[in-house]
Amino acid sequence: MPAVDDWRAIAAQIASVTGRPFDPAPPRSVGGGCINTALVLSDGEHQWFVKQNTADRLSMFEAEAAGLAEIASTATIRVPNPLCTGVAGGRSYIVMEHLALGGRGGATGAAEAGRRLAALHRTTCDAFGWARDNTIGSTPQRNAPDADWTAFFRDQRLGFQLALAVRNGYGGRLQREGERLLEACPALIDHGPRPALLHGDLWAGNLSYDRHGQPVVFDPAVYYGDREADLAMTELFGGFGAEFYAAYQDAWPLDGGYRARRTLYNLYHILNHLNLFGGGYLSQAEGMIGRLLAELR
Repeated sequence: MPAVDDWRAIAAQIASVTGRPFDPAPPRSVGGGCINTALVLSDGEHQWFVKQNTADRLSMFEAEAAGLAEIASTATIRVPNPLCTGVAGGRSYIVMEHLALGGRGGATGAAEAGRRLAALHRTTCDAFGWARDNTIGSTPQRNAPDADWTAFFRDQRLGFQLALAVRNGYGGRLQREGERLLEACPALIDHGPRPALLHGDLWAGNLSYDRHGQPVVFDPAVYYGDREADLAMTELFGGFGAEFYAAYQDAWPLDGGYRARRTLYNLYHILNHLNLFGGGYLSQAEGMIGRLLAELR
């Protein structure tokens, strides 16, 4: 829980940005994931969701706010609207709309989420990447624009994570076979995707439903990439249900070869988990690389 002066400073910033008085009760702590702490500020009429981290993480929250705003601007799938970011009491923070989540989406909600994700992916631009770097979890995520998706994914996704793994002490087989995989990327990515606006970190924990059963996504790591990268991650930790995938396919069928590319795209996230959480993910990463290389023989 932040010190009194800290949350009162955040409340004052909220009042300044909204242009109306905001004198909340003491904050209520809520879950904020494994990276941030979180709280809810409420004056009985208005509620705001606040995430906090160390002061040097302000740029992470600024990028998150920009990503939420970019998704919101498409009017495709709902996100909590960001309000402001800043530093109070030596801790950075982001303030966003508080949404009552945990509603029952069911089969209807899952299908609606699939349709809305397909609509989000139809938002495009001239290059892969984004206007600014951001983070995937707490790991830096480079987004320098590149017209070549294969080069972008090879260098700014897999190559970046493999280099980070070396610095974290994971060399040997991971690096030897990882280098072979980087060289093989043109053979594995051969379908010519166009830049699509991605959520970027779309696992089951970042999709929920409001009290009306409408889908809401949050905690994005946005960039413009191959839409299959978002779909792949939805399958990495449990999946979103058959209705979700059927509705997405009806709205915008996937290209042939997705099943093979799914492993390639999810390798990025497994390498990131290796770098964030340790060696428990090493054998999984090595196994994924081995399967991808075997497909080329």
